[in-house]
Parts: sequence; structure tokens; C-alpha cells
Amino acid sequence: MLLATTFDAVTWIYIVIEVLTALGLIFLILMHSGKGGGLSDMFGGSVGAAAQGSTVVERNLDRITVTVAIIFAFTTVTLDLRLQ
Repeated sequence: MLLATTFDAVTWIYIVIEVLTALGLIFLILMHSGKGGGLSDMFGGSVGAAAQGSTVVERNLDRITVTVAIIFAFTTVTLDLRLQ
């Protein structure tokens, strides 16, 4: 209980955002296709499209992953500064 009383509400919000973005990053990274394809092939990618280059799904997945990674980095630095 001591831990719950020492953090203010804003710190708890950052902690929740940190955990959600960490789980989101894990999910998004697993969605990317590797050498043999990935989970993203289930959502619009195919073997023929993979040979031609990035599909729209892959480009959007890349953009979303980068955005979530930036949010994760921002909350990590913010939490570090708040908890010092």
C-alpha cells in the first residue's frame, strides 16, 4: 500500500500507457512478416504480393508500429524523469 500512496494520478496514467504500449508493440512486431511470411499475411498479404514488395497493409503496419514505439519511448523517458 505504500507504493500506491507515493505515486500521484499522472504517474499512474503514464504507467498504464507504458504497459499498454509495451503489449501493443509485442503484438505489432509479431504481426510483421519475416523471411517466411508472418501473421500479417492473414490480413491481406499474399505470397505473390510479398514478392512484388510491401503491400498497403505492411506499410500501414509499419507506420502504426513506429508510432507506438515513439509513444513507448516517450513514456519511458517521462516515467524515468518522474520517478527520480
